[in-house]
Order: sequence, then C-alpha cells, then structure tokens
Amino acid sequence: MTDSGSAPLPATDRPEAAARLRDALLSASFTADGLLDLLGAPAYAALARSETVPALRATRGDTPLEALVRLFLLQQPVPRARLTDVLPVEDAVAAGWLKAVGGDELAATVDVRPYGGPDGEDWFIVSDLGCAVGGAGGIGSRDEDVVLGVGGASTTLAGITVRTPVAAALDLGTGSGIQALHAAQHATRVTATDLNPRALHITALTLALSGAPAAALREGSLFEPVKDNETFDLIVSNPPFVISPGARLTYRDGGMSGDDLCRSLVQQAGERLNEGGFAQFLANWQHVEGEDWQDRVRSWVPRGCDAWIVQREVQDITQYAELWLRDAGDHREDRAEYQSLYDAWLDEFEARKVKAVGFGWITLRRTGSAEPSVTVEEWPHPVEQPLGDTIRDHFGRLDHLRAHDDAALLEGHFKLAAEVVQEQVGLPGAEDPEHVVLRQHRGMRRATKVDTIGAGFAGVCDGSLSAGVILDAIAQLVGEDPVVLRDRTPAQIRLLVEQGFLEPLG
Repeated sequence: MTDSGSAPLPATDRPEAAARLRDALLSASFTADGLLDLLGAPAYAALARSETVPALRATRGDTPLEALVRLFLLQQPVPRARLTDVLPVEDAVAAGWLKAVGGDELAATVDVRPYGGPDGEDWFIVSDLGCAVGGAGGIGSRDEDVVLGVGGASTTLAGITVRTPVAAALDLGTGSGIQALHAAQHATRVTATDLNPRALHITALTLALSGAPAAALREGSLFEPVKDNETFDLIVSNPPFVISPGARLTYRDGGMSGDDLCRSLVQQAGERLNEGGFAQFLANWQHVEGEDWQDRVRSWVPRGCDAWIVQREVQDITQYAELWLRDAGDHREDRAEYQSLYDAWLDEFEARKVKAVGFGWITLRRTGSAEPSVTVEEWPHPVEQPLGDTIRDHFGRLDHLRAHDDAALLEGHFKLAAEVVQEQVGLPGAEDPEHVVLRQHRGMRRATKVDTIGAGFAGVCDGSLSAGVILDAIAQLVGEDPVVLRDRTPAQIRLLVEQGFLEPLG
C-alpha cells in the first residue's frame, strides 16, 4: 500500500495550474455522473466498498476518461503519451499533481475524487493516496498525519447542515475540506481549522480544484485558532470523535479521555455563535453504568442555546473496539498484537465503567430565549437526506410554540405537512381502529400515535380555519363539550407541531 501521510503534496501557490487541471478534468467528463456512466452501477458501488477489480476491468479501453480514472481513482501509472492530449501534463507535473515514474509513465501524487454538489456542482475532493474513503483501495496508510477523503460521516454532516446565507462559517477539523467547500456556497467568509497542517494544505487543494473561493486556514486544536472576539453564524465539525486508548491517528482519535473532546467542543461552541447561529457536530458519547446517556449529553449543552441531539446508533464496547481496530488495519497484523490492542481498548472502557458507545448528531442554536429548549432522542430509523431544512424548521417551530400560549395556539392556523399519511391499526372487520398513526414520508420520517380527535384535527388543517374553530366543529360532530376539548387538545397540537406533522402559519 502506498505511503501517503509523509509524501509531498501539490503546490497551493499555483492557482492557475489547478484551474487548468480542473478544466481538463471536466472536459473529459471526470465527474460523478461521468464515472457512473463509464463504470456502471455495480463497479461504481464496488468502489464504495474499496473493491477496485470491477473498475479496473471497466477502464481497459483507451478513452481519456478511462485514463483519468486509472490515474486519480485507481492510482495506476499511466503512460505519459496517453495523457498529453488529456491533461496539461507539464503544468500538472510542475505543480506537483503528477510525478514521473518508471521512465515514461506518470502517477498521481494525491487522490482526486469527483463529488457532486447539492445543486449539481462538479467538485473534486483531494486526499492522501489510498485514503479516499469509498475510493480505490480504501484507507491505506496509517501515518499519523494522513488525510482521508469523503466517507459516510462527512456526507452525513454535509446533509444535516442548515444551508442559509450567512456572513461567517467555521469548519472545525476540516480534514480534506468537504465541509468548507459546502459552506463556501452560502457563507461570505469561511474559516477552516485543523490540528494537522497537512489537512489544511489538502483543504486548499480541494477548494482550488473545485473552483471555490479560498478559505482562511488556521492550524490548531478545537477553538484554539479562533480569535478571542471572533464569532460565527455557522459552525460545523466532524471531529476526531473516536473514543480510544491513546491518540494513534490524528484524523480519528481525539487524544482526550473518553468523550471529553466531543463534550469540550459542544460546550465551547455556544460563546462562538452569533444570535440565531447554528453549530452542528457528529459525536460519540459514552453509555456509563448507572448513568442515563441522555442526561450525559444534555449536560454538554452550553447556556443560551437550544439543542437537538439525536442518537443514531449504539454499539457495545466489543463491537466498537472491533470497528476501529479494523479501521486501523490492526486485524491484519500479528494476532498477538491485535489481541493486545483489543485488550487495551476493553481495559480502558472497563476502567471508566463504559458499557456502550452512542453515535449521533448534535445541533445547537444560539437563542435569546430565557428558557432554551433541549431535545435529546434516539432515532435509529431511516431518514431522508438532506436534512438541513428539516433541522432549521424544527427550531423555527420551537420559536413559534414558545411565543404562543394555549389560547394563542388555538387562535392560530396550521397546515398538514407534505406527504403525511394516516394509518389505521386494528383487527380486520372492527368498527373502530385500535389506534391511528400519522406517518411522515419526508425528513425524519417520524410516526406518531394520535387519538381520533388528533387525527381528525390534523386531517382538516389546510390553513383556512383556526385551530379553535376546527376543534369546535369536531366537538359538535362527536358530541363532546367544546370547552373540555379546547382544554385538553393543545398538548397534542404542540407535539404534532414540534415533531413536524403540522406547520404553523403566520
């Protein structure tokens, strides 16, 4: 496997070379769509599993695109003569994107992976050779300063990030620069930080090759590189959240005890946010014996911030240790060494009475409310990405509910959210259902039980009538006292609004 972390990188002071390389890649259809057309779905999917044989078979021809796939994705040497009409070869060699090998062949010095932006943009993510996660060869080198490409965690964070025009955005722990690249599309100023100077260099390459504005690049841990009085409208971070004994690998191991890195990151973010600003993170947290995990992560939320924390997955300590030992390739090493490392992980967890590790999303929003809202929930079910709008709307609905007491709520108008369906559950032939379920087919794809009053209310919410008027009509239909119905229904309305089944109007 190619050594990568210590290898020389292309120059960042040759923007014209990056621009010409970008133009050449686009001219040859070296894009996400172009790859899918060339390789076909099975070979394209195999790359995501780090299996290269189908892609190698699909690129045995002599087209420019096949040459570029072999060069940048599969990291195969390509004859110089085959590239002279495809790439600005002399420029690319001089700037360090390519190097001569074997006399008359050229090889890439970095992974370059096409990546489709949310609005159809053709971007390119640069990473160390063999480290484009889901690309050729998977994660290869285990050098301390290795920089990975785009993996599932990166795309998850990009998908949940709130995308509204902002003045200032911070990508903390930028890695290969994917979050900074996304932020550059809607932020006037982007700052990207990383403890690893190699990552900052690669982020500059990713932005340049993608045709994006440059970011302010700063070296340091967590918020250390941020100026004392500097605040942001958006903070995003896919931090090195792995809970491990020691800090072997910079890209994944936080170097602090347990989940202290994630806790510190969340706690320090509040004072760095402007009013109304969002901070969004991926994180791991410990499930400690005798402690409620929800209370643990709730205690991380800084003062003056609303929070929505979603646990997506839980692994027991053996599953967790095995996952990250395999990630490091330790399972391929000496068996005794592997068992020793495994023991070290379990010793660390047992010393802290950790029985499992949770993974999920944390979203903070700076609020002026005297009583911030903190929602902590477990949601392992499928969701519809991107979720940025869903998350933004969640906090908007919280504002509405805070600003309206029950009387004001009943004066308000509501609309049933798009693609909500009603399911009735009961025995076949029964006159009445045992219960009614409302189910979303967008966003979080929630399902919630409601009584017949709640189902009837939601079903006629089209914005034309106030909630109180609708309840009065329902009371008349079912023969209930309208005053009693008005008293007991607002709690159910609040839940339906909070969970996104009903949208408040005005």
